[in-house]
Amino acid sequence: MKRMHWLVASAGVLTLGLAGCSSSGDSPSDAEDGELTVWVMGDSSEHFDTLIAPFEKDSGIDVETVAIPWDSVDQKFTTAVASGEGPDVLQIGLSKLRTYADSGALLTLDDKTIADYPNLAASNFIDGIAGDATAIDGKIVSAPWVSDTRVLFYRSDILAEAGIDTPPATWDELREAAKTLADRGDGQYGYYIPQWDSALPVVMTWDQGGDIVADGAIDFDTPEFAQAVDLYTGLYADGSVPTNSDFDQTQGFVSGITPMLVSGPYLGAAIKDAAPELDGKWDVTTVPAGTDSTSLLAGSNLGVWGATDNQSGALELLDYLSQPEVQVQWYELDGQLPTVKAALADDALTTDPLVAVYSEQLANSRLLPLVPNWDGETGKALLDALNSIVLTGADRDAAMETLFTTTAGTPAN
Repeated sequence: MKRMHWLVASAGVLTLGLAGCSSSGDSPSDAEDGELTVWVMGDSSEHFDTLIAPFEKDSGIDVETVAIPWDSVDQKFTTAVASGEGPDVLQIGLSKLRTYADSGALLTLDDKTIADYPNLAASNFIDGIAGDATAIDGKIVSAPWVSDTRVLFYRSDILAEAGIDTPPATWDELREAAKTLADRGDGQYGYYIPQWDSALPVVMTWDQGGDIVADGAIDFDTPEFAQAVDLYTGLYADGSVPTNSDFDQTQGFVSGITPMLVSGPYLGAAIKDAAPELDGKWDVTTVPAGTDSTSLLAGSNLGVWGATDNQSGALELLDYLSQPEVQVQWYELDGQLPTVKAALADDALTTDPLVAVYSEQLANSRLLPLVPNWDGETGKALLDALNSIVLTGADRDAAMETLFTTTAGTPAN
């Protein structure tokens, strides 16, 4: 019987890969009888239950899905590490990988551990995910699950009405198009910047031909990052971007208030669900270019809690979730891209024009630096600096100096 619990009333969550005593309080004997507790992202839990129903039937293992809100992930993980009580399997956002790996709570997935689970072989997964995005200091502590990248979403109907026949191919073109679209009237904008998205200014820096890592450490004090700041703050200065922090990107796109934004494939699924009547009136393309059009390589992995009482069952579940047909089903259910090469080559995906763009962008994408606690420290410092400039009028030079001082020397893989 499926049991699903919400740990905190909130929206969204990065899932973690811990095991051990289940967070629902199951005893070790319960786990040995064929039960698993899995921590998954907030609103994906019902879809996940559907996905694993055949696994439960075939294996006889009862899986308890625990949905954790995004803003509770760090607290839940820290508490689990301190108590030694976590789930058996958890989803790990890539920005959390170093923090989770450094905790020592995760099972090492070396060749010997996964020898009996052929779907977990590194050769099955897309380049840039297996190895680079699963290991810290050469120690593999997670298996790829879903991949993610960022592309430009645009309302082709609204752009055409404004005299914009093709989506902007460069960031300069995007800024000009956004100004044109914002001129449609009060309450109308051209572009949306999520105030919580620390990856966007990094992507803008890459696209100016720069990086935020030098000599193995974080370094924002570069000409290319300064150009990215010009672009980021300029979109606000033009009046092209809404400033309210609770702005809903899906509804903003569906309503046409913000007809352009950079986001991931999950937004495509949300648009289809929320507004099927817009079919044919929106599309995606690769991120605008500066000197390059590199985007974010993101997604999440699955980890196993090192102290789990059901290691074989946990690995069996990871193996199941890595089957190409299961990965394709997960995209169809939840809009999340596979990490398995055979799944990305499946006809169900190759014939989807959206997936064609996602795949093209994945081929030109990069990981955020794997630093300790990116979300809570380096990424937060970056957003604090930028948002202080565009939302409260803080002095740019002072804000940048604080950012440089706060983050300088942070080690990065």
